[in-house]
Amino acid sequence: MAPKPTAVSKPADIPSASPKIAAKKSRGRLPGVEGKRRKHHKESFSSYIYKVLKQVHPDIGMSSKAMLIMNSFVNDVFERLAGEASRLTRYGKRSTISSREIQTAVRLILPGELSKHAVSEGTKSVTKYTSNVSQKE
Repeated sequence: MAPKPTAVSKPADIPSASPKIAAKKSRGRLPGVEGKRRKHHKESFSSYIYKVLKQVHPDIGMSSKAMLIMNSFVNDVFERLAGEASRLTRYGKRSTISSREIQTAVRLILPGELSKHAVSEGTKSVTKYTSNVSQKE
């Protein structure tokens, strides 16, 4: 018959969990409220896509699956444009992305006629924004 293993007690000066582990355990929890978790807020372009759809085709709806696909598409185009604009800014040894870098990125990434329309709409939006800002001052 094998002898029973005896329980080894911890010395009093060794903490049971390090501060890093304690901080990790509390991540995502509301302070002072036990057992409650924060809601994860996932940003999307869904409301904007829906508004544009209603401007173009007021009588047509969109399924949730189609909305997910459109949201994925908009995120993809955004990431491509932002990446290209960032590269152009670094090539120019600058630290700020301006409308010029965005416009060049649009010309490089979007094909043909789509690029021309996007540039003209962007120019129109920037002009509208600057006129509104100058009116407020």
